[in-house]
Amino acid sequence: MRNAATLGGNTLTDSGEMAFFDTGDSPETAAAAARLAVGGGAQMIVGPLFGSQVRAVSEAVGTSIPVLTLSNDVTVAGNGVFVLGVTPEQSAQAVLTFAARRGMDSVGVVVAPGEFGQRSAEAALRVGLAGGQTVLQPITETDPARMLAALTAANGGALPKAVYLPGAGPELEGLAAALRGKTQILGSSQWSSRDPATLPALRGAWYAAPDPVAFEPFAVAYQDAHGESPGILAGVAFDGVETARLLGRIQEQTRSGLTRERGFSGVLGPFKFDSSGICSRGLAVLSVDAGAITMIGAASS
Repeated sequence: MRNAATLGGNTLTDSGEMAFFDTGDSPETAAAAARLAVGGGAQMIVGPLFGSQVRAVSEAVGTSIPVLTLSNDVTVAGNGVFVLGVTPEQSAQAVLTFAARRGMDSVGVVVAPGEFGQRSAEAALRVGLAGGQTVLQPITETDPARMLAALTAANGGALPKAVYLPGAGPELEGLAAALRGKTQILGSSQWSSRDPATLPALRGAWYAAPDPVAFEPFAVAYQDAHGESPGILAGVAFDGVETARLLGRIQEQTRSGLTRERGFSGVLGPFKFDSSGICSRGLAVLSVDAGAITMIGAASS
C-alpha cells in the first residue's frame, strides 16, 4: 500500500502534503497513530485497512476528521468514516445485473464458510431481488458433489441458469469444474487474485473486476517501479491517496468534499460516496477466455 501511495514521485514525509503513520497490528496502535496524525495537522486520514482498527481510529479522532478507510467492510461506514475498499456488494451488483440483462433469471449462490461468504450471499440476495431475478437460498459448501446436489434440489431438479461463486479460495477450481458447461459461472472481484486466465475450470466464466482500461497503466507503472504486479488493494491505496491529495489542493478535505456529486475517477474505475459513507463503484464484467481476459461489461458508477 505504501508503494502504491508513493507511485509517480509522491512523497510521504512528516512535513509534506502526505505523511505516513504505521497503524501497527492492533486497534490501540492504530488509534495512537491516528492521534499522532491529527496532532501533526492532518485534515483527512486514508486508512486503516482492518475493520477493528477503523472503529478505533474513528473513536480516537472524532467526527470532524474524515476517515477514508481502505477496508471493504461497509459496517464501519458512517460518522465520518468512508469505505473505499472493493466490497462484496459492489461485485454482486456488477455481475448479477449483467447476467440478468442476458436472461439469466435464476441464480444459485455458493459460498465458503466465513464473514466474506456471508456478506457475499446477503449481497447477492439483495441484488437479485432488486433486479427481478430468482436467487436461490445461498449454499455454504466447498465439496463439488454436495454443491451440485444442493443446487439441483433447490431448483426443482435442474441447475439454475447461473451460479455465483464469489470466493477465490482453494475450493474455487473444484466447484467451477463441476459446473463448467452446465450453467453460466459468475464470480467476484476476489477472482483477480487468482489470475483466472490460467485456470481451465474458469474458462467461459464471467466475473466482476476493476475496469482493466483504467487499471492497466497503473499496473504497468507499479511493475516498472517495484518489480511486481499490484493487486486490487494497491489500487485502492493509490486511489485513496490521490483522492485526499485532490481534495487537499482545492481545500475540500471534508465530508462534503468526499460526497461531491461528480464523484471521482480512479485506477479502479469511477466511484462516489453517499452521505452514509458507502461507496458506489463502477466495476467491469470480464470473461475468462483461453489464456486471456476480455471485458464484456463496461464499468459505470
